[in-house]
Amino acid sequence: MDNRQVIGSWLSGPRAAAEEAGVDFGYRGEQLGLPKEGPGSIARPGRRLGALAVDWGMCLLIAYGLVADSYHEAAQIWAPLILFVLFLLTLSTLGFTPGKRLFGLRVVAVDSGRVSPPRAALRTLLAFLAIPPMIWDRDGRGLHDRLARTVEVRI
Repeated sequence: MDNRQVIGSWLSGPRAAAEEAGVDFGYRGEQLGLPKEGPGSIARPGRRLGALAVDWGMCLLIAYGLVADSYHEAAQIWAPLILFVLFLLTLSTLGFTPGKRLFGLRVVAVDSGRVSPPRAALRTLLAFLAIPPMIWDRDGRGLHDRLARTVEVRI
C-alpha cells in the first residue's frame, strides 16, 4: 500500500475502510424494515433541517406578531415556547409539523406507526436539549428518535 492509499482511507473514514474490507452495512432503515428509497424511507438530513428552519421561522413570525415591536427580547423568549407547543401538538396528533409537511416528512412510531402524546413529549423535550439530535446511529436516527422509539420518514 502506498502513501496515497493510506491517506485516502484515512480521509474517507472508518466506514469506507470497513466497506473496502467487505463489511456490509446495508442501507439506512434496513434494520427497521423500511424501504431504501421513496415513501417510507428514512428522511435525509437536508430535508430535516429545511423543515426545522420553516417551523422556526413560522414560530418567530408568530412570536413577533404576539408582542409589540418594542419588545424584541420577549419575542425571542416566546418563539422557542411556541415551537415546543407546535412540536408537541402536531406530532402527537398529525405526525408532522407544517415544515415537515412542506418537505414531505412524517414522524412515526417504530412499533405502532402512530406517535402517542407521551412519545411526542419525550421526543420534543430531547430535541430541545440540542445534543440528542446531533448524535446519530447508522440508520440516520438521532438519539432523540431512538429514545422515543420514533423515526422520521418520507411521505
